Amino acid sequence: MKESILFFFCSLGVFNGFLLSLYFLFFNKVKRAQNTFLGILLLMLSIRIGKSVYIVFTEKENVNLTILQIGLSGCFLIGISLFYYIKVSLENIDVVPKLWKLHYLVLILIIFSIGITLPYKTEPKLWGTYFIRFIYLSWGMYLMASTIQIRQILWQFIKREKISIKEQWLLSVLSGNLLIYIAYIVGYFHLYYVATLTFSLVFYGLVVFLLFKKNRNIIFQEVSEKYSSKKIDSGEVAILITRLNDLMFEKKMYKKANLNLKELSKELEVTPHKLSQLLNDNMGKSFSQYINEFKIEEAKKLLHRNDNLTLEAIGYESGFSSKSNFYATFKKIVGKTPSEFKKSITREL
Repeated sequence: MKESILFFFCSLGVFNGFLLSLYFLFFNKVKRAQNTFLGILLLMLSIRIGKSVYIVFTEKENVNLTILQIGLSGCFLIGISLFYYIKVSLENIDVVPKLWKLHYLVLILIIFSIGITLPYKTEPKLWGTYFIRFIYLSWGMYLMASTIQIRQILWQFIKREKISIKEQWLLSVLSGNLLIYIAYIVGYFHLYYVATLTFSLVFYGLVVFLLFKKNRNIIFQEVSEKYSSKKIDSGEVAILITRLNDLMFEKKMYKKANLNLKELSKELEVTPHKLSQLLNDNMGKSFSQYINEFKIEEAKKLLHRNDNLTLEAIGYESGFSSKSNFYATFKKIVGKTPSEFKKSITREL
């Protein structure tokens, strides 16, 4: 009877963790990077804890080593998922950078390559002694990196200063992960089932936090202006401007019909807010002004070539959607109409 109750509580958190992770990954209407990483984090935790529940309540001779391998493989991705979840939450990142995807891809390739060449079935000692220690070390390092990310919030909490609901949530998620990690370290030597119970307690503690509608609305909507309105670091500004200009020169994005801020920010792998901030605060230009300058430079090149293209055709070739828009923008930026500019070129020749 006692074992049945213990199994119920241990497995309850895992089951609901799986359901909630699937919701955030596939069924949540608000498609944000923050929710995706939370879904991945919950999924990896549920896989790892599920493995623990399985091993605790299965006779040793009946244990399937492949299930243990899957559980440890999931554990390998817990740390990175926590780190990126906190990062996207703090920085309000909407588009997942390619480098992050590459990071995940490398870890997944490691999991599959080792899992296929050195499976748990044939190398139980290797997995049970060395791999598990490396996985826990990796998890611990990501926990440290995650703590460093929110050290300012942590320090405010320690000093008993007021912190926002969003900040309380991030501290709770980090603390919950830390408790589970400690429980596993303790369980590695004694009382293995402690980690499974800890996960259930942490999971339902976070669920209680989310039961309040006000908390949910704040946590799963845009991050506080306190973070989103930060000035962009000068070093990052230079990198972003170079990348942005490269997009214009190499991909000729300015020629794309109805190009908007969101599309360009996706190509640049930053949020629309950050791109707007870069253009307005750091470059002193509006989005339309920046794009139009490239269109006009393209038009000037075509006019210099003195080929048989009409002025209207040159406007369309440069990315303008109408003749009137081309003429008005050209006059505004160059100070002459396209025809006047062409005549001045002819006189120079």
